[in-house]
Amino acid sequence: MSEHSGHILILVENLSVPFDRRVWQESRALVEAGYRVTVICPMGAKQDREPEATLEGVRILRYPLRAATGGPAGYLREYSLALWHTLRLAWKVRREGPIDVVQACNPPDLLFLIALVLRLGGTRFVFDHHDLVPELFLSRFGGGGGPLYRVSKLLERITFACADAVISTNESYRQVAIRRGHMAPELVTVVRSAPDLSRFVPREPDPSLKRGKTYLGAYLGVMGPQDGVDYALRAIALLRDKLGRTDTHFLFMGGGDAFDDLVALSKELGLEDLVEFTGRVPDEFVQTGLSTADICLSPDPHNPLNDVSTMNKVVEYMAMSRPLVSFELTEARVSAGAAAVYVAGNDELGFAEAIAELLDDPARRERMGAFGRARVERELSWDTSRQNLVEFYARVFRARKAAR
Repeated sequence: MSEHSGHILILVENLSVPFDRRVWQESRALVEAGYRVTVICPMGAKQDREPEATLEGVRILRYPLRAATGGPAGYLREYSLALWHTLRLAWKVRREGPIDVVQACNPPDLLFLIALVLRLGGTRFVFDHHDLVPELFLSRFGGGGGPLYRVSKLLERITFACADAVISTNESYRQVAIRRGHMAPELVTVVRSAPDLSRFVPREPDPSLKRGKTYLGAYLGVMGPQDGVDYALRAIALLRDKLGRTDTHFLFMGGGDAFDDLVALSKELGLEDLVEFTGRVPDEFVQTGLSTADICLSPDPHNPLNDVSTMNKVVEYMAMSRPLVSFELTEARVSAGAAAVYVAGNDELGFAEAIAELLDDPARRERMGAFGRARVERELSWDTSRQNLVEFYARVFRARKAAR
């Protein structure tokens, strides 16, 4: 018999589900704990295209949406359409029956408006804080962030003020909720984005993935403007041009808004014989690719957002016992510790040199990989995060019952 009951509506705007791995893991964990879960999200560009689906007990409602282009005006169009479709579908769900809790995942920090509408029926509001939106705009546009930055600061304050409780992805975000959002510490819980170890299992390496090279480097994850894949490509070009290394093939697994631009950049740099873009691939391919890889890449550049954000790929590399190269980021070091080599100052040549040094030191790679896997098993796996999430929701529902 289920331990818990109640209906949770999860709102997410920046990725489709189940492609959004964090939201999908949360949804499945809550269903397994006995809750009824509905997710409203955009359709994916090449996947998750059905307007409605029920997968593993999770009901998913999707709407069409194009990602923002063209600066602030593009974001205004994207967010306005997303808000309208989300409200339309949320109201449809509400007409079908009560919603006990709405969990809004940012960006953008606009979904509190949906929560306010649903509150008229007694729905509680949980803010799942995925991104620091003010820092996101500051990182993308610089120069003080412009008008979007100032508006995002205001919307963030309102979101925290409306929230009954907050889920933070790491301790840095939790401190933002407490200090900047003025949330009571007991209302803010860390649920890290973490790998499900049943998905990240070693497989027999496939030497053919090296395409005749001695070594394989791998990247796994979203390819958006802020994810630094362009830094990785330029570092690979420097590895070839400055360090004379052409003995490594690089596999880039994943997709995102910048995918086509990155493929074009790779061709512009003349990397066709060193770099391969697979697009989104099945779990089995990911497992084989990472099992074959000698090193992994986490090229997210240092900026106000990335410095305090936890990158899923970092912990996923660690789960597969792979050493990685990362730029010097506060939360990357918190997660990876000795499993990574850190390069300061977004230094692309330094990134290339770190790759070369690791390739030439197999004993060090093995030590780093073993350290990473042990750390994930001990404290960074989804098992720990799942427990934190379920305990968090038990408290939310107790508070809701007490407030009646």
